[in-house]
Amino acid sequence: MLKLLSRLPLWALYLLSGFLYLLAYYVVRHRHRVIRDQLAKVFPEASEAERAAIHRRFLKNFCDVFVEVLKSWTISREDLAARIRVVNVQAARVHLDAGRSILFVTSHLCNWEWLLQGMSLHLGYPVDAAYKPLHDAWAERLMLEIRTRFGARLVPAKELLPDFVKRRGVVRAVAMNADQAPVSTDKRHWTNFLGQDTAFYVGAEQIARGMRLPVLYAVMRRVRRGRYEVELRELWDGRAPLQAGELTDRYARACESDVRASPADWLWSYRRWKLQKPLYGAG
Repeated sequence: MLKLLSRLPLWALYLLSGFLYLLAYYVVRHRHRVIRDQLAKVFPEASEAERAAIHRRFLKNFCDVFVEVLKSWTISREDLAARIRVVNVQAARVHLDAGRSILFVTSHLCNWEWLLQGMSLHLGYPVDAAYKPLHDAWAERLMLEIRTRFGARLVPAKELLPDFVKRRGVVRAVAMNADQAPVSTDKRHWTNFLGQDTAFYVGAEQIARGMRLPVLYAVMRRVRRGRYEVELRELWDGRAPLQAGELTDRYARACESDVRASPADWLWSYRRWKLQKPLYGAG
């Protein structure tokens, strides 16, 4: 049924998105307290009405992303490629053409699933993406099928470094979505992000520094409904001296700038500040 539904034109799926929004905001109140509390943390200067407007716009965008991901199951290569424009893909190819693999760091802005698929279509080189396996076997198979349709290769995040070493002769892009909160047992780096003490994974920085990979931050912007633009910004060339934590700080600053520029496109329903910074030590 889901696959048949994905064959509907996007305009019809956006009608479904509108219904899902009404259900999520007015009936189910999807993660209402989490979204409201996090917006209040980040935008204390905004009025209640202004934050409520971001809340509603976020849920509308989120429902659009949901149906767009569903459409990913059957959308053609040509249609998806036309919907995602990479404004400066040469920033990545200059390294790849020289025989150097690169690391993409991304965030949960706009449609992060289409970002992976769009880069797979436009880059011209293999893309390996770190991901967290799902517990439900059916959902895992479905997401793997959707995410790999256009050539991306998925690697469990905990296996990414040994997998890269094993295949280091393959020139490729490695992609990591780096704006999630580490769990309590993970190593982490603390920095100020959106006005909050925030813990970040250090895995992306460790892989980049260990393998001397140029790091590019891929930001996605919503042009209009179902149309996106991707810009690549180099955070590190893989060679210049770098202090521990500096690369993670650069990523946090870049991501913060884009969230503030388009707050309704970030994933506010995800609890970003689950961890509290310890009073002593690095945590």
